[in-house]
This record gives sequence, C-alpha cells and structure tokens, in this order.
Amino acid sequence: MNVKRYVTRFPLAFRLMALAGLLLCNFLVFSASSAAQAQVEPQETRKVKTKVDPEYPELARRLNLKGIARVRVTVAPGGAVKDVKEVGGNPVLLDALIRAVRKWKYEPADRESTFEVKFDFTGS
Repeated sequence: MNVKRYVTRFPLAFRLMALAGLLLCNFLVFSASSAAQAQVEPQETRKVKTKVDPEYPELARRLNLKGIARVRVTVAPGGAVKDVKEVGGNPVLLDALIRAVRKWKYEPADRESTFEVKFDFTGS
C-alpha cells in the first residue's frame, strides 16, 4: 500500500485532532507517574525524646548571619538518627544544625522514617 495515498485519505483536521489526543494522553500518563513519585516519600512525624538545640556559631554571630537552615533526617526504627542531609540554608548555620540533629533521639517505630527539620537562627 502506498503510504502517501493512505495519509491523504484522512482530512488534515482529523489528523491534527488525533495527534492532539495522543499528546494529551502522553501528558496525562507522565503527570500521573510524576505525582505518584512525589507521594513515595510521605511527610512523617515521630516525637523527639532527646533534643539538643543547635548552638549559634561564633562566625555567624560575627558576620551577623541569620536565617533558616533545613535538613532531611533519616531515623532508624530504634529512634537513633541514621543520616542527615543538607536541604537549604547558609553553610555555617547548616553545619551547626547537622551537629545538633545527629544527637537527637526519637521514639521507636516499626520502620525507618525520613522527614525535614527546619531551625530558625535568629542570632540572639
């Protein structure tokens, strides 16, 4: 069968509508899969049993640094902090927050938890 003759059987408007439909289906499929990926890591809450506040670093005091530092904390089932990763903030403030959060202890749970911790360094 001649491809050119087959393509010209359908009006241009029909071909454009079919193409738009295919594009819309692809968009919906990829949107649904990315939404599912975003829900893979739900925001969890576990109570902190032992909490050490971060010390405001001397360098931050001298430079008058203020702001919010954010880290992502992974807590083992037993309640110990397993891992701390930087999310955002000034590196000097982040370092102080990471050192403090590593000392925190959480209540036990049946599985590992991951969530974000924010701390506001006001400089006082």
